[in-house]
Amino acid sequence: MIKIVDAYLNFGSTHALANVNLTIDAGEQIALIGPSGSGKSSLLKVLATEHSLNQGEYVYDDTTPANLPARKLQQFRSNIAYIPQDLALIPNLKVSQNVLLGKIGKSHLPATLKDLIFPAAHKIKSVHSILDEVGIKEKIFHRTDSLSGGQQQRVAIARALYQQASSILADEPVSAVDPSRAHSLLSCLTTLSKKHKLTLISSLHNLDYAREFFPRLIGMRAGRIVFDGSPEDFSDDEFRKLYKLSSSHTSDTIE
Repeated sequence: MIKIVDAYLNFGSTHALANVNLTIDAGEQIALIGPSGSGKSSLLKVLATEHSLNQGEYVYDDTTPANLPARKLQQFRSNIAYIPQDLALIPNLKVSQNVLLGKIGKSHLPATLKDLIFPAAHKIKSVHSILDEVGIKEKIFHRTDSLSGGQQQRVAIARALYQQASSILADEPVSAVDPSRAHSLLSCLTTLSKKHKLTLISSLHNLDYAREFFPRLIGMRAGRIVFDGSPEDFSDDEFRKLYKLSSSHTSDTIE
């Protein structure tokens, strides 16, 4: 279970998060929605421990990461797979090597380097199996920068699965792909998260995708949570409130 209590995150005079209270049960699938600058990415980075709260508390499965020493914090982070907007893949490495890096937080540097240069057969077999799950097993030994944007997104998902984390945090996972590939990627991400019983929290601009793939939506504006409920409860009035649109403008895709 994840708990955020009375959370504030400031960057100088800018309030990225303000009075955020949130509880997420294990295995939930949640879409963070809202206009640009609403705090979606900031919240994901707090959950990934890339940002520390200025005020309030973040608790993950009875652990408060802010209280952990550096080594324990590294171990804690290995239980959370964070997929940033730029994917954080190493372009000149093979797909298999990028996936193997999913375990970097759970092993020592010499072991990681050995895996990258001379990976054990059973580890390559595991990587191949995961790449099969995400639909690109034939790309296992291709350079990552030779892949399309959608295929690279699938490499990032495969890396998260290989990491064997309990949660995946995905920041705008389909922002750089066309609509047909976006639909396929979100189907892959949500299906595999359910299969592996992972908590999934993703920020999305496209409300249609959020409604279709996620049973819980969290709407954010100006660093605050202004909606928390099911897609069925997200009415046109809630939409206008979140995006501050006039009643005559109700496009579901937010740029």
